[in-house]
Amino acid sequence: MTSERQVYLGLGSNIGDRYSHLADAISRLEEKGLTVEQVSSAWETEPVGEILDQPDFLNAAVRVRTDLEPEPLLDLLKSVEAEMGRESGRPRHSPRVIDVDLLLMEDLEYESERLRLPHRETTSRRFVLAPLLEIDPDLTLPDGTRLANAMAELEKSPEGQDIRRAGSVSRL
Repeated sequence: MTSERQVYLGLGSNIGDRYSHLADAISRLEEKGLTVEQVSSAWETEPVGEILDQPDFLNAAVRVRTDLEPEPLLDLLKSVEAEMGRESGRPRHSPRVIDVDLLLMEDLEYESERLRLPHRETTSRRFVLAPLLEIDPDLTLPDGTRLANAMAELEKSPEGQDIRRAGSVSRL
C-alpha cells in the first residue's frame, strides 16, 4: 500500500455562487476519501489567460492527504468537476463553475500526457501562489524553488494580476 502524501490543490470558480461552489468542491473531495487538512481564504482575482472578458474568479488552495497516485487522483478531481457541472471540451480558460487543479504532491516530479507535477503555472500565477502561501509560507517546489520568492518576483511585474483576499470559504 502506498503511504499518504500531502497534496496541494487549487480551486477556482467564476460562475454562479462562487463561495458555495468552492465549499461544495471541498465537501465532495472529503466524500471521495481525501483528508482535508487546511483551506485558504478565498481570493478574488481577475481572469488571466486566453479569455479575459468574463467574471472575476474566486480562488482558494486546499491541503489534503491521500494515498492515491497522481493519475487516479487526477481522475478523482475531474469527477468532482464533472459532478458539479463543469463542461468538458470548452475552450481553455473559459468561465467555469469549478476548477480543481492538482498543484503539488510533496516532492514528486511527474509528467504524463494529462498531468505535470508540480503544475506548470504554480509559480507564474498570483491566484495560485497567494492561497498556497497563506496555507504554508515556507512552501517550496521539489527543485527547491521557494514559492515566496516566486510571488515576490510577480509582485514586481507591471502586469499585476490583481488579487484580493475575499473572506473565508465556509465548509458545508
